[in-house]
Amino acid sequence: MYICRLMTDQNNRSVAFHTLGCKLNYSETSGLSRLLENEGFVKKEFDEVADVYVINTCSVTENADKECRYLVRRIQRQAPESFVVITGCYAQLKPAEIAEIPGVDLVLGAAEKFNIVRHLRELSKGDAAKICSCDIEDVSGFNASWSVNDRTRTFLKVQDGCDYSCSFCTIPMARGKSRSDTIAGTIATVKRLAERGDVREIVLTGVNLGDFGKGPDGESRSEDFFGLIKELDNIEGIDRYRISSIEPNLLTPEMIEWVAGSRRFMPHFHIPLQSGCNRILGLMRRRYRRELYAERVQLIKTLMPHCAIGVDVIVGFPGERDEDFKETFEFLHELDVSYLHVFTYSERDNTYALGLPGKVPMNLRNQRNKTLRNLSWQKMQYFTRQHEGQTRKVLLEGHVRTPMMEGYTDNYIKVTTPYREEWANTILDWQL
Repeated sequence: MYICRLMTDQNNRSVAFHTLGCKLNYSETSGLSRLLENEGFVKKEFDEVADVYVINTCSVTENADKECRYLVRRIQRQAPESFVVITGCYAQLKPAEIAEIPGVDLVLGAAEKFNIVRHLRELSKGDAAKICSCDIEDVSGFNASWSVNDRTRTFLKVQDGCDYSCSFCTIPMARGKSRSDTIAGTIATVKRLAERGDVREIVLTGVNLGDFGKGPDGESRSEDFFGLIKELDNIEGIDRYRISSIEPNLLTPEMIEWVAGSRRFMPHFHIPLQSGCNRILGLMRRRYRRELYAERVQLIKTLMPHCAIGVDVIVGFPGERDEDFKETFEFLHELDVSYLHVFTYSERDNTYALGLPGKVPMNLRNQRNKTLRNLSWQKMQYFTRQHEGQTRKVLLEGHVRTPMMEGYTDNYIKVTTPYREEWANTILDWQL
């Protein structure tokens, strides 16, 4: 048995990270990285040899699970004596399954991921994989996290967990009940980020961001997401904010009207729809119908015709007939939105949807996915053409030096230009 010396040897300790899934995971990976760097670890790229590899997993689809297993096998070929730590949603949902993967040394569930330093001290190579997890009902507390240095935009987690019970979703089982930072705590973090001088844009992230305001044990507080963004708009030193994703029933008309006049919140919303068919929305146990969604989009475009609107949509949900998919397609086709994130329905254990009749064949799911991805491309092309000749503010990326550099306008139109060092991480007037 090889005894772990990672936490006692002060020289040449190294760690590499890989993140699967959402912006929230990216913010948490960055937080884990800072914890280990504070203990003397040197951060390496994931394709380099490191003493410890940490994979922060997602489990929204089966593909995310498969990718985690593939990454572990890759590490085994590249660095068989290195330690492999798996955390994130997959680790909470199926810790025993992960522990059976050859090469995995440590599995950290939702309550233990930010205790990674302590667990590494106790780890030995050659033992069976150690599982550190708990029942999701026992998960409480809120760990603020944010990404810096990884990319120009900073992802800031302000909320975690979810109290909704969508029939296809495992997130409540993986992350626990809804809980969040306080407004004061978030403001303190943002002020620290502003003091760095290199953070130009913050993307607010969470599992159910619009549900911000519940305490670390899920108790109600006299705070809400609208109150948070109004306070953030007053902080000097941060040029731009984006709201990563917000449920349509939690995106109030008052909030939309306020963003339209905001100094720092960008004209860009990402609003999950999941289906444009009310019958399917009911089976999904969503908390709105398509009529409310259309009302929100109409109000946004009335107040901010230039605003980008992104949409999440799931195809191939159990019971989705041809006429249901056609209804979704036609609804999206007529809707004044800018792009779609299309997900193929994936069966997830312990979800209500798993027992629903009307399983859609996989080839039909894939066909419907392709149809909506083509629609998304057309929508983005149309949205971009609407702004040709306009001058808009662009934040150019500054974290990677390549022959070309990229950036996004305030309303999320992507631009590409030859690299110029003086433009990196700067906001410029840009003619589209």
